[in-house]
Amino acid sequence: MTDIDQLQVIVNQQHGLVTFDQLEPCGFTRRRVEHMYSSGAWQRVLYGVYAVTTGPLSREMVLQAALLYGGAGAVLSHDTAAELWGMQRPDPEGPIHVTVRVGLSAVDQPATRVLSAARLNPNIGSILHPGVRVHRSRALPHIVVAASPPRTSPADTAIDLAVAQPTAQEAATTLAAVATNYGLRPDILMERARARPPRRYARSITRAIELLRDGVQSVLEYHYAVDVEKAHGLPSALRQSPVIVDGRVCYEDVEYIVGDLRLIVRLDGRRGHSLARDVFRDRRRENAAEMAGKRKLVFGWEEVRGAPCAVAAEVAAVLRRGGWSGPGTCLTCA
Repeated sequence: MTDIDQLQVIVNQQHGLVTFDQLEPCGFTRRRVEHMYSSGAWQRVLYGVYAVTTGPLSREMVLQAALLYGGAGAVLSHDTAAELWGMQRPDPEGPIHVTVRVGLSAVDQPATRVLSAARLNPNIGSILHPGVRVHRSRALPHIVVAASPPRTSPADTAIDLAVAQPTAQEAATTLAAVATNYGLRPDILMERARARPPRRYARSITRAIELLRDGVQSVLEYHYAVDVEKAHGLPSALRQSPVIVDGRVCYEDVEYIVGDLRLIVRLDGRRGHSLARDVFRDRRRENAAEMAGKRKLVFGWEEVRGAPCAVAAEVAAVLRRGGWSGPGTCLTCA
């Protein structure tokens, strides 16, 4: 196999990309490589990474270039891994996140622009590659799953997204949102958090996982548990308690049992009641609760997020009729 044949095999496997370290064994000197991209035949995508084609890069090429830049064992992580897992929408203008093992010299890279004018490229000045954000991990072999392109596991990706938030509260909310929307199992999240403790917000992240394990199944339910129930000293509720409706098992978001009093708190999210069958199901569920002698309160996103103290006051007022004597207030509404 000639040097050119060997190079062709490499670029075919790497979506038209090659590194300088791979070019040297194929007989390409640094001067020859510089000539190839200064003449417009190739493009310099990132430091030491070249595209042997002209024109815009596909998303596959953008991701591959970041992995090649990161070096041996580099994997996609954080927002980029979340994009590939379907946890969040792609951000074509955002940097590609890679995680490398501790000790590698790779550092963050800014966005690369089209510079070569040798072939009158109409895209001169436009973004060729959005850049690379490099993270390091001592646990790299333990957070990767078999996937193409290589990336961190869904659970590790969710924890990484949480750790990257600016505050502990946003970290917990992010984890709850990703876990509930993607369907991550709380036991797997807890196992990953213990095996690889978050470098910050560990307490908030652990608490969020515990709430998920207790039955919280949406961001709205998470905010109710934290901002209404815990913040105001309300008693711990049963979550996802089963109820039989027309021979089928449905589940109540929140249920309090105080003495002989049973109070159902229903949380209607933004997408609630969008289908006729959902409206019918909830109406039948309300009737089943009434027939069982349970009190009911219903709150939406606006009340839970916008007026948690008022929500807590209403819940506390009903619970006191059953003999509960807790505070039902927080530092804001006391």
